[in-house]
Amino acid sequence: MGEENQTYVTEFIFLGLSQDPQTQVLLFFLFLIIYLLTVLGNLIIIVLIHVDSRLHTPMYFFLRNLSFADLCFSTTIVPQLLVHFLAKRKTISFTGCSLQIVVFLLVGCTECALLAVMSYDRYVAVCKPLHYSTIMTNWVCIWLAIGSWASGTFVSVVDTTFTLRLPYKGNNIINHFFCEPPALLKLASADTYNTEMIIFAMGVVILLAPVSLILVSYWNIISAVIHMQSGEGRLKVFSTCSSHLIVVVLFYGSAIFAYMRPNSNKMNEGDKVISVFYSVITSMMNPFIYSLRNKDVKEAFWKALGR
Repeated sequence: MGEENQTYVTEFIFLGLSQDPQTQVLLFFLFLIIYLLTVLGNLIIIVLIHVDSRLHTPMYFFLRNLSFADLCFSTTIVPQLLVHFLAKRKTISFTGCSLQIVVFLLVGCTECALLAVMSYDRYVAVCKPLHYSTIMTNWVCIWLAIGSWASGTFVSVVDTTFTLRLPYKGNNIINHFFCEPPALLKLASADTYNTEMIIFAMGVVILLAPVSLILVSYWNIISAVIHMQSGEGRLKVFSTCSSHLIVVVLFYGSAIFAYMRPNSNKMNEGDKVISVFYSVITSMMNPFIYSLRNKDVKEAFWKALGR
């Protein structure tokens, strides 16, 4: 009878990353710095690739897409998080929560696909250098980018539809700092097994499948590098590919931990820290990893400053 009298939830309340006022102020300034660095770093990458003709190559075309996805990824979460650090009541409407899930999943899953596409690009560049220009044509790059965004859209629509079609009544307190399907499912007033299985299946499609492609690509790259005669050539390949590998390990490692394990009954503090890593930290680190370890990007940056 009590269940029938419960009304549908119209807003959610976040517990956030901390309940201590002083800690929240410190976290506000920390995440503000992270967000500013994220926006600045990714905008610089996008602008440099646009204005410098030497960066008009497939690798940087995909990197520009990745930087745009990172901008959207971080902006979907961090501004609201900053407001909530200073607010007494951390709320979001059901509509706002739905929109956040859609955008978060769309750009996050697109990034998964883009990282796999970038590994394929490196595989072709290292293992088939003589055929690179005929394989990675402009149209192929455009369709690979479209496919990445389309796959992100597909997974986002499926996961969001199955998550939000569940009834949410009574309990509206989310032990998290943003709307994410695993955290939201814990509040559903119905059995979530089928939805969890759908999300797991989508995780296989958008996480494990790209990781498999990345592993195959880098297995072939490493084999090719081992047989290189030139030490300088090996160093150049490792320098370029190691940047991509660092991003892959950071992003996929934390995302797989969050989405590819049995759903626990309670989201603990460790889960929230993992979420911070793939939803906030990697978006800040990507431009610095690619720029600080990339000679072409650094030269384009100093050239642009010289102008």
